Amino acid sequence: MIVYRLGKKKYNNDLSGIGAEKYGGRWNNKGTRMVYTSESRALANLEVAVHVALKNAPSDYYLTTIEIPDNFIQNYPLSRLKGKDWKTHPPSEFTQTEGDNFIRKNKSLALKVPSVIVQGDYNYLINPVHKDIGSVKIISSEPFTFDKRLFNPEL
Repeated sequence: MIVYRLGKKKYNNDLSGIGAEKYGGRWNNKGTRMVYTSESRALANLEVAVHVALKNAPSDYYLTTIEIPDNFIQNYPLSRLKGKDWKTHPPSEFTQTEGDNFIRKNKSLALKVPSVIVQGDYNYLINPVHKDIGSVKIISSEPFTFDKRLFNPEL
């Protein structure tokens, strides 16, 4: 599976999950390491855009293309989300606990989860402490420029 990650240049080849550990996210609490990736460049772009103030187009970002072996990916059971308020902002305790449990159990290298931003699309959470993390390959990393129209509140 090819996935994509957008981040600042100094983190473009970083699969440690330290950023998510420091700040937490939709699928993890602070203190849990995790690497967030998306199934497409477009979704990775939107995942950044929803977290940045409208007037501030991010600069110094890189698009990193990553390969995860298909047989190491676990599908999150979507039935577990039924009846849960999992799309909230800030993220719900439910999804954070689910992601923390995925890392804690350490059974799979990656977890396919639904995107909140684009219904029907998916993000892939990489477990950076899994014994098979070495099978995750960074294929490329290149400068990425955001379309400034995404960050212009006057358009």
